Amino acid sequence: MASEIMYIPVKDVKEGRFILIDNVPCKVVEIETSAPGKHGSAKVRITAIGIFDGQKRTLLKPSSADVEAPVIVKKRAQVVSIIGNTAQLMDLESYETYELPIPQELMQSIKPGAEVEVIESMDQRAI
Repeated sequence: MASEIMYIPVKDVKEGRFILIDNVPCKVVEIETSAPGKHGSAKVRITAIGIFDGQKRTLLKPSSADVEAPVIVKKRAQVVSIIGNTAQLMDLESYETYELPIPQELMQSIKPGAEVEVIESMDQRAI
């Protein structure tokens, strides 16, 4: 698991980047910076959405601190079959088959035989 995490300075975090908040991989959607004050350095408030659970999370850190960033692997997979809200997928490189839930917004567009992008991070996967 240690190889799946890297550290980046908070000041280098941009919208669209992936970071860890509460040990959950999240995509940054908003960054607010406060000016340095009389009693400390500038603070950065990062708002992000969990990529596997969709939960909104907030992180507040000094701008001089580091933040954990997960290693995100994007792979292509072919949809073998669809059963309810679950798709059976086959990895196009390793030919491994596995099942993942279909996100609500992709329910109408995913069909058997189609290719999809699968995100992998910290032993979790999502379409």
